[in-house]
Amino acid sequence: MKDTPMPPTFYEQPTLELAKSLLGCVLVKETEEGIASGYIVETEAYMGPIDRAAHSYGNRRTKRTEVMFHEAGRIYTYVMHTHCLVNVVSGEREKPEAILIRAVEPLHGQELMEARRPGHVKKNWTNGPGKLTKALGITMEDYGGSYLQPPLMITEGYQPENISAGKRIGIDNTGEARDYPWRFWISGNPFVSR
Repeated sequence: MKDTPMPPTFYEQPTLELAKSLLGCVLVKETEEGIASGYIVETEAYMGPIDRAAHSYGNRRTKRTEVMFHEAGRIYTYVMHTHCLVNVVSGEREKPEAILIRAVEPLHGQELMEARRPGHVKKNWTNGPGKLTKALGITMEDYGGSYLQPPLMITEGYQPENISAGKRIGIDNTGEARDYPWRFWISGNPFVSR
């Protein structure tokens, strides 16, 4: 397993570009039980102050969104409907943008993922933002950390042949923002959320 984290410069791309560049990279989580990882196959970009669907819309700065105002490459976790969701902080300092990791394709530690997602077929271990955090062992304790070092890293993977784009999911009450085509996924990948 090639576990060299992506360099800081990787995260300096504009948010919409980074959301596509993350596809095919490997999300790696080290826990006491072992290492679990998966290829990132689906992302959603949130453009901060100008994006009604973003937690930092209008530069909203709270205890929860604070890490989004830091440098790109930080870990932004939050809880929604009891599920922990994981994001990549993007954009420049004081420009709070982020990318939600929506789905991964299981790679290493599959027996660990199966144990964490009992009763589910492999396709359903990681095909959603709350599912993948459970399967990989990502928790709120990862908040504020950096993807540049363990226990949670993003490493090099492969270059997808085709990337699709469409509307983001689950943000119906956000006015015009619900129609922005800022969800990206590896075309035809069976682990994409829907």
